[in-house]
Amino acid sequence: MNMNFKRKLPIPMETKEMYPVTAAVADTVERRTAELKSIFAGQSDKLVLIIGPCSADNEDSVIDYITRLVPVQEQVKDKLFIVPRIYTNKPRTNGEGYKGLVHQPDPTGAPDLFKGIIAMRELHMRAVRETGFICADEMLYPENHKYLDDLLGYVAVGARSVEDQQHRLTASALDCPVGMKNPTSGDLTVMMNGILAAQHAHDFIYRGWEGHSGGNEYAHAILRGYINRQGVTHPNYHYETLLYLAELYARWGLRNPGVVIDCNHANSGKNPFEQPRILKDVMLSCRYNPDVRRLVKGFMVESYIEDGNQPVDGGVYGKSITDACLGWEKSERLIYELAELAGG
Repeated sequence: MNMNFKRKLPIPMETKEMYPVTAAVADTVERRTAELKSIFAGQSDKLVLIIGPCSADNEDSVIDYITRLVPVQEQVKDKLFIVPRIYTNKPRTNGEGYKGLVHQPDPTGAPDLFKGIIAMRELHMRAVRETGFICADEMLYPENHKYLDDLLGYVAVGARSVEDQQHRLTASALDCPVGMKNPTSGDLTVMMNGILAAQHAHDFIYRGWEGHSGGNEYAHAILRGYINRQGVTHPNYHYETLLYLAELYARWGLRNPGVVIDCNHANSGKNPFEQPRILKDVMLSCRYNPDVRRLVKGFMVESYIEDGNQPVDGGVYGKSITDACLGWEKSERLIYELAELAGG
């Protein structure tokens, strides 16, 4: 192989022994995950809001951001269930650029996967311990999930991963809600096949073991828009698409039909300031049709302390070094507006 094997990394069990969760953290994860599952099972009519930075690039600013969500969650707890984004892996379309905390715990430094694994676990632990939230991460590398499986409340499978067999099979073994994004091509049947696979039991190889998964009945759709053959972005959050998705769920006979609307990416053309408008548009569809409201479980919003984005070495505290985000003041206003719409 054309690879220099630098060192053997600790397995998840060893990492968990070095950085164990407390009983209080474990209780928070169990309790909050059960509440989140009840929303995707249709037992609660709260809306889920998965919100936070495009990538978790700095521990202090990420915790600062999540801490700001704590009093807001208390104000809207009857209508919204907030799940902060701590995305420690960043997919890169052409392989170039910052690949996330797990690769570079110091975004301006050299890659260090050992430090990255520790930084990833410590950040998620700190968020639960200090804020009482359970958080979301993207499953970019299925074999890495065991480093965080005792901490995560929500997992997303990205548009470039949803067709991958290992992602689908690993999703079937997760004990928390997992969202499967539509692929960048926009073909919803690809996403539905991913959900179908995730909801069923499987036997497969995982981290050198022969394992049997039980199936994940909380696997669901995430609509994030798509890109056509000419490279033009197209949204897929509109009323007609939601009706079509409800029809697909009924036709495929999947459990717990549900969708989370990703308000950024191709739905917004990566313009983060369009996210509030998109969210309100979907809520109008929900108000118009009760079937659509039952299908829509929540939203995904890219948000940070400062508006926009910056280069990796930009140096602005709380400003994204990957995709542009909605700043805190606009995000806080969006949360309260969503709660009001949910109450109407």
